[in-house]
Amino acid sequence: MPTPARSEPREQQVTEAIPLDLTTIDTTTSKVLSRADGRLDLSELAELETVLAGHIALLLPYVAAESDHLRPRSGEWYRQKAHLRGIERQVQQGLGDGVLSAHVQVRQLARDCQWLLEQYQEISRDA
Repeated sequence: MPTPARSEPREQQVTEAIPLDLTTIDTTTSKVLSRADGRLDLSELAELETVLAGHIALLLPYVAAESDHLRPRSGEWYRQKAHLRGIERQVQQGLGDGVLSAHVQVRQLARDCQWLLEQYQEISRDA
């Protein structure tokens, strides 16, 4: 009976993924969070949603892999897992039916992206 092929550990797979452009991610989130005037139209919001979802897709595996190192079933483990699941759900939410809901969605994605970026930077400092 053939032995199954061994795969690399998840954290090694993650670190060999696409290199992150942290400056671009930070610039995008700052741009969204600093714009309080609400003057973006639906097409601009849709574009920002796509960009932020892409940033989140790049950052999420790194932070998720690091959360696997927390003590299982500890308070911090539950908080981290819940936050990550919430971000995954938020990305799938979509812009909604109007400009207001689109603004709310894009701002939430920017806050989630910013949190993931902070977590990623903390992981990188500790490595």
